Amino acid sequence: MRAPFLFRLNPLAKLLGTLIAIVALFFTTSLSAPITWIVLAQVLLLVGGPRGVRHVIGILVVPAVVAAILSVTLGVWAASHVTAGSAEIARLGPIVLYVDGWWQGLATALRLVAIAVLAYLGGATTESGDFVRSLIAQLRVPYRIGYAALASFRFVPRFRAELATIRRAHRARGVSFGRGPVGAVRRWLASVVPLIAGSIRHAERVALSMDARAFGFADARTERHPVPWRTRDTVFVIASALATAAITTAALAG
Repeated sequence: MRAPFLFRLNPLAKLLGTLIAIVALFFTTSLSAPITWIVLAQVLLLVGGPRGVRHVIGILVVPAVVAAILSVTLGVWAASHVTAGSAEIARLGPIVLYVDGWWQGLATALRLVAIAVLAYLGGATTESGDFVRSLIAQLRVPYRIGYAALASFRFVPRFRAELATIRRAHRARGVSFGRGPVGAVRRWLASVVPLIAGSIRHAERVALSMDARAFGFADARTERHPVPWRTRDTVFVIASALATAAITTAALAG
């Protein structure tokens, strides 16, 4: 089965295409630009992103919910000169939400949500190994640095598994840390030393394995699964740049 469209793009093309839009969002204060980018990113994710009902619901619902919450949260902290003479929307004791304050909060919230959705577009459709291989192939990053960074990144899921093992061992031995915040802190502190010891052992095994395979001996490295830059990647970046120019120009003109 052929992978969806976004998974077939070069990771650097997705990074560059979304970064152009994200940078442009910092120079607009209108509502139209972030809304347009949210909708475009949602369409791309629904058409060419991960499949599944949960993914569809998350892409459509989560940005709207987060934008609504942030607009209120940021709106109540609007400066007094912004809300002067504005009508009240809601009041909770000393906390007052004004119309002008809510509009300012909504504009900021939409920009933040648009940036998050655009970042998710690349992150949800890129495998970490492909990203490192694209850095090595297209940006000429030394493969020793790239794969060392990838090995460090893959420590994270191993830490989760090791932390779960440590906590199961504590429960099996009947170790009690108490309840509440103090118990949680004690539980984390008791896991620090075993986690550090486990990470040192894992790092030593990775280093020995890389040495055994003569990693870093040659100046260049051939890839079993290369990540080339294709015509569609260039088209994606150019289309993103043109869309950014059009959306930003329309927002500034409005």
